[in-house]
Amino acid sequence: MAKIVVGMSGGVDSSVAALLLKRMGHEVIGVFMKNWEEKDERGVCASEADWADVRSVCDHIGIPYYAVNFAREYRDRVFSYFLDEYRRGRTPNPDVLCNREIKFKAFLDFAMKLGAECLATGHFCKIGEDREGHRLLMRGDDPQKDQSYFLYMLGQKALAKAMFPVGQMTKAQVRSVAAAAGLPTSAKKDSTGICFIGERHFKPFLQQFLPAQPGNMRTTEGKIVGRHDGLMYYTIGQRRGLGIGGTGNGERWFVLDKDMENNELIVEQGADHPLLYSQNALGVDATWIRGEAPGREFDCTCKYRYRQADQDVHVQIQEKGHVLVTAKERQRAVTPGQSMVFYQGDVCLGGAICDRVLDAGQVGSPRP
Repeated sequence: MAKIVVGMSGGVDSSVAALLLKRMGHEVIGVFMKNWEEKDERGVCASEADWADVRSVCDHIGIPYYAVNFAREYRDRVFSYFLDEYRRGRTPNPDVLCNREIKFKAFLDFAMKLGAECLATGHFCKIGEDREGHRLLMRGDDPQKDQSYFLYMLGQKALAKAMFPVGQMTKAQVRSVAAAAGLPTSAKKDSTGICFIGERHFKPFLQQFLPAQPGNMRTTEGKIVGRHDGLMYYTIGQRRGLGIGGTGNGERWFVLDKDMENNELIVEQGADHPLLYSQNALGVDATWIRGEAPGREFDCTCKYRYRQADQDVHVQIQEKGHVLVTAKERQRAVTPGQSMVFYQGDVCLGGAICDRVLDAGQVGSPRP
């Protein structure tokens, strides 16, 4: 049997992952990663409660446990990127970068130094193998919880050492196993959102690090209809929190674009406004699970955001890690900064960061 380090988050998924591996007879070590040290506005540090849950679960299962602090690495490799993207008016997905840079790089290195053969996590996804012996990243069996979207930046080196014990289970099955085993986390609420923000309100958190620059909200025709609190607080397709309801034709207002040069938020009324839709997007920093794309151009499906249904697309590989993604049907609110993740069936091919939407209504300065 193997020596396996399990990344313990304090949640039910990683708890069950550790339990299953222990039952298989492996030598299991639970390790808790502390990536964020700041307390929220209530003076609460969520990681302290999570660490207590990890200790309780490991004691219950009967495995040793450790804590490791990657706060500095997280700030340098993930949080700095997060802030840079918001400065550019984009909407980043830091969890994708965290998986590559922290969990399956810094943490994986730590696990190997402990003498582990594998690093296991509670992600809902699976690992397969193709005819040439390449590792495949595959969707988890629970379509509502599949997390392959967040792991598309992983390569062969990481996947060769990775294990996902709950990938063949549904969330209901995970909770059932946890409850039957009496795990302290069996009924713990799932964490949502970005880990370092937690339950805090987004605007006050971001204001601690980036100065707000209020400006005008205007329509595509140039009519000023309100004021925004700072472009960084808004994302393409957003309708809540604009504060301009009840004006115009009575329909809801939506964010269409950001004019970074003039610090203006471009808005229009109607959930199906044509300028919310686009067909072509340029992606950058493309990465591929196998180490290379399936071809110079190919058909596949794409998720432009997590939980979106798969969309049929054609992908053309360009120079310097760029890809041109053309959707069969026009897509609503494709957002710069978000990940476009590619699939063929249940196999995740890789993905890219949306850099520019090429044929949406760019009514201000071009999107950054």
